Amino acid sequence: MNILIIYAYPNTTGYTHTILNNIHQGTEQQNTVKIIDLYKENFDPVLVFNEQKKRKNMQFDEETAIYREQILWANHLIFIFPIWWGGMPAILKGFIDKVFSKGFAYKYKGSLPVGLLKEKSAWIVTTEDAPKWYKKLFQQDYGTILKKQVLNMSGIKKVKHYSLSSMKNLNDTQRKNFLQKMFEQASKLSA
Repeated sequence: MNILIIYAYPNTTGYTHTILNNIHQGTEQQNTVKIIDLYKENFDPVLVFNEQKKRKNMQFDEETAIYREQILWANHLIFIFPIWWGGMPAILKGFIDKVFSKGFAYKYKGSLPVGLLKEKSAWIVTTEDAPKWYKKLFQQDYGTILKKQVLNMSGIKKVKHYSLSSMKNLNDTQRKNFLQKMFEQASKLSA
């Protein structure tokens, strides 16, 4: 199976980076894996529309062509990111805005969107300091938003969301258990 990991976290010594490493080690045992590290690549999340760059032509943008090719190559996408201020990092939001464009990820049939990335599956792996109860009562869950409003609209219906809440209150055993779970789940991914 071809697996593409889309990773958005700038600290190479943080817990989220350790999650990336565990998932990568688990997936590469039986699959071909590529990683898009948005911070390492200095991905520019800023959308620009002008005379040369028009929204209707985003699916042809040369700057993001390599990312569209990688998404088309992949059978399975894995998004790994922290929840900050109730949302995904701006760099990931910009990636989605620029890459998951009309004409590439979806089109309209009449007034209804039709996903163009069918036959793919995805995982969303998020971490956050907020407790789970706080998230449910007061915040939108950006893992769920990514799943329902981006991936499902793009035709990707098989999506699992793994979330680790209350990061600042977890002990070493709880953190290690989540890492082990991610490694084990990743090891099960295969064609």
